Amino acid sequence: MKFMDRVRIVMAEKRLADSTCRSYCGWVRSYIRFHGVRHPREMGGEEVVAYLNHLAVERKVAAGTQNQALNALVFLYRNVLGAPLPDAMEGLTPAKRRKRPPVVLSHQEALRIIEALDPDVRLPVKLMYGAGLRVGEALSLRIKDVDLEVGRLMVYEAKQKDRYTVMPVSLRESLEVQIERARVRFEKDVAAGAGSVRLPEALARKLPAAHRELRWQFLFPASRLTLNEGTGIEGRWHAHRSPVQKAVRNATERAGINKRVTCHTFRHTFATEQLRGGTDIRTIQRLLGHTSVKTTMIYTHILDRGPLGVVSPLDR
Repeated sequence: MKFMDRVRIVMAEKRLADSTCRSYCGWVRSYIRFHGVRHPREMGGEEVVAYLNHLAVERKVAAGTQNQALNALVFLYRNVLGAPLPDAMEGLTPAKRRKRPPVVLSHQEALRIIEALDPDVRLPVKLMYGAGLRVGEALSLRIKDVDLEVGRLMVYEAKQKDRYTVMPVSLRESLEVQIERARVRFEKDVAAGAGSVRLPEALARKLPAAHRELRWQFLFPASRLTLNEGTGIEGRWHAHRSPVQKAVRNATERAGINKRVTCHTFRHTFATEQLRGGTDIRTIQRLLGHTSVKTTMIYTHILDRGPLGVVSPLDR
């Protein structure tokens, strides 16, 4: 078995998200190439420090990027090679960490960008703003995750956690239309001998017929069919995030918003608007799926009045 294939298998066994697997594999390959294509088993802490210092000093990466590379290599040595790295990495030069408050929009700015979006990507972005979803969470919703009667969305395995969040009442009709579109496309795929969706491995073994059921299909299916490796049948993965990210950038320019807006900005804005509306911090923590309330507390620092209710003398 090729080494990188073994790395991917271990990541799948540990149930890492697909995006995390791709990122970690990229860092492992970069680490191997940096040291002249030596096998990681022949290297250790000294080589890891040299690589991380190269990222910080020569490539001048952000602290978060260096930490991501470190996490990938820690995972590699601990879980794949069975030779954990030392807790203290002597000689490591950490990248400079800059604490920046997240960019947020006003309610009107958010609506202006949404109105400037192409119609085919408008609903996922509305869910990011209206429900506090990450772009990947919005696009990977399955039909069964949308509870129209109760008015809530179920988000599975987001950062290896499950949670409920609010479903905007104003989007009920749009969601019903989207579910119907997904149903029509699914039935056409089935008629053509396709219509198989990928499921988590344990669930696929427990419910062998579920991959052909409508409820497990993605709410925002991809435009192209792909082969389901588990079943050998063609089906549709969820829509890719790149077109949505590009559409948000273009819509921001068309709306005349002079801020660095990304898909994640709508999640930040959701949290800020919840605070402005009087929602308590613990509830916002649960809606966003934060492990620690400290992560959620950052939004208290970007309200108009600040975390202590401070008002500028000029505004009195």
